Amino acid sequence: MSTTDNLPTKLGRSIESSLSSLGAYALMTLRAFGIFLTNPPHFSLIREQLFSIGIMSLPIVSVTGLSTGMVLAAQSFFQLADKGLEGSTGIMVGKALMTELSPVLTGFIVAGRVGSAMCAEIGTMFVTEQIDAMRSMSVNPLRYLVTPRIIASTIMMPFLHLFCTLTGILGGYLVATYLFGMAPITYFGSMQIYITNFDFMSGFAKSFIFGVFVASICCYKGMRTKGGALGVGSSTTSSVVTCYAAILIFNFLLTLALNMIRIWFYRW
Repeated sequence: MSTTDNLPTKLGRSIESSLSSLGAYALMTLRAFGIFLTNPPHFSLIREQLFSIGIMSLPIVSVTGLSTGMVLAAQSFFQLADKGLEGSTGIMVGKALMTELSPVLTGFIVAGRVGSAMCAEIGTMFVTEQIDAMRSMSVNPLRYLVTPRIIASTIMMPFLHLFCTLTGILGGYLVATYLFGMAPITYFGSMQIYITNFDFMSGFAKSFIFGVFVASICCYKGMRTKGGALGVGSSTTSSVVTCYAAILIFNFLLTLALNMIRIWFYRW
């Protein structure tokens, strides 16, 4: 009986805790951008994160993009060849990568490779009271730790998305031309006709937003770490899972919103 009576109370507390965490996360993110606009951190801090997030992620991004493009080309060719539409292989590869797969996969890669390290580093500093020591010396942890990571992730994610898209198109080209004997003009011709500026900007907009999500979520989880080494591991796992969920959910919402904007724009 008591379990049933306590269920609404537990549910209410869970919702209250979730909303409180969401508000704290949004406030931290806004403060980080506010610091960048009013009192930006030293460029060396941002440059270090640009290198870690961007340059160091290029190998895994290139492998992911290349393999994804090759798989898309093979699947598209096999599905379309018996219908006489194999010439559409290029547009299938290019459009899928540019608008959907490349932003999502790039977000996953950065969250798993860099975001987890962000959370673990900041979480370790928090549980060992290094962040409290920074505050005691009048050093703002948001300015020193969080803002450079968020800004660097926001800047580098669109470029990583573009690199992933280009390597994916290259992988599709290699499969379509050297494995299936398709003429290069057939592969690239459909892209020039059917891939629009809207597709290009849609992928960039998604990757820009995903860059904000990955760094801000991982930094927030790191700043809320409790419980020593075990807490650091839990926060790191939670940050990556939360990033994946946010990317998937907002990819769907952004797809709907951007296409509604496109329809409204062409209607007027």
